[in-house]
Amino acid sequence: MCKDKEEKCCRIINCNIVILSLLLFIILFWFIFVSMNPQNQKSILTAFAVEGDNTQVGITTIRFSRNEIVVGNALLHEEGSDSIQINETGIYQISYQLYGQRETFGTFNFNAVLVVNDTILDNTLNESPILRDNVINRMTLTSTVILSLNAGDTLKLQGISVEDIFYTRARIDIERIDS
Repeated sequence: MCKDKEEKCCRIINCNIVILSLLLFIILFWFIFVSMNPQNQKSILTAFAVEGDNTQVGITTIRFSRNEIVVGNALLHEEGSDSIQINETGIYQISYQLYGQRETFGTFNFNAVLVVNDTILDNTLNESPILRDNVINRMTLTSTVILSLNAGDTLKLQGISVEDIFYTRARIDIERIDS
């Protein structure tokens, strides 16, 4: 009878050791492959420009007065600034909306472009149609691009026009999409 009890006790102890080992393995696996995986650590920035942020007409670099979403450390933007700091090298998806309007009649045309380290990226140029109607004109340009950016880069959105275009609203959404 004692021998039978000892075998039962040994089986229970062995079973507990196996269960504890599995739990330890699962916790270790989660820590190494899930919590430390950079793909699970999102880096997102959403910033807005509102009326009054950008009073210069024609060619201007857009200032964003309000950060709505800031997740992670790969992107840094000081509210009210026109510059977004890239803190981590990677692939970024950048989407923006730029609203332009002209208070007077005449030709209406404006463009938007992304600028990295004060260099215009020609392959991101987004052009509006040229309107020549006698109406007060307004339009929103939107675009999404994917760029490879390096730690230390600065990113800006620029409105370009020879007409007196006011950029009264803008939005930029940036997400790091690689690890």
